[in-house]
Parts: sequence; structure tokens; C-alpha cells
Amino acid sequence: MKKIGVISDTHLFLHPKMFEFFKDVDEIWHAGDFGDIVTAEQIEKFKPLRGVYGNIDDTLVRRSFPLFNVFRVEKVKVLMTHICGYPEHYPLNVLEMIRKEKPDMVIGGHSHILKIIHDKQNQLLFVNPGAAGMYGIHQLITFVRFVVDGKDIREMEIFETKKSTE
Repeated sequence: MKKIGVISDTHLFLHPKMFEFFKDVDEIWHAGDFGDIVTAEQIEKFKPLRGVYGNIDDTLVRRSFPLFNVFRVEKVKVLMTHICGYPEHYPLNVLEMIRKEKPDMVIGGHSHILKIIHDKQNQLLFVNPGAAGMYGIHQLITFVRFVVDGKDIREMEIFETKKSTE
């Protein structure tokens, strides 16, 4: 059993509540737009990190993280990329990766909109944790955590707070 925290679109900002919300997770997955390599390093000092680079990330981040990250946790195959769309609206390159890799879960970012959707057509769970940073039009800072146990993904929890208050 693994406890997972997922964030995206930090844009140089790590909300202090993230450390509290993720204190019991085994690893953190970042779906791109770290902002810089220092942000990634701060997360790595706190918990093991898996990630992908986003469209605003510089050369240092792009050297450290791939465009697509495909991995297994327990018996769940994960496909993560930053510009991911969402079920029935995936970009062609993401749809091709889904067809090739046949993941159980797709993690994306970029939209700054929290979405958790069962993609029936591709038989997977889609998760976009929304935006964890201050930059962008979103009004809420959000991130998620859950448990992976064998093939089971459960105990999905959402953290949210208004950008302007904390």
C-alpha cells in the first residue's frame, strides 16, 4: 500500500498547507509547471518525487523530468504529462500514449481546474489536481491525495483553499 500526493502548476510557490496535507504520503507526483528546479528540489527534500515538466518550465527542469512519465505503483500503471486535456478531449499525443501504454490512471495538469473522472472509454481514472500555486486565473489552490493498494485506488481526498486568504 502506498499513499500518494498529487500537485500541479506550483509556478514557484509551495503552499505551507501542502506539507501538512502530504505529511503521511509516501511520494508526491507533480504534473508539471514547477516554475524552477528549486521548487522541485524543495519537494524532493520533503518526500520522494515523480514528475513531468510543464510548458513554463525551464531547461533545468526539462533535463530533470520527462514530457511523459510512465510508471507503476503497486499494480497500478500511471501515465503522467502536463498538457493532458481530459476524457473525450485528450490531445492526439496523449491519446496515442494512452492507447500504447494502457494505463490504469492518467495524471495531468495545465488547466488549473481540479478534475477527477472515470474515463469509461479508456478504462482508467483521470486526475488533474488543479493548481497548487498562486499564478493563474483559478480562485482555489487545490491538491489531492489517495491510497494505491494493489490495483485499488481509494480514499481520494481534496485540499482546497482560496488563493487570496492563505
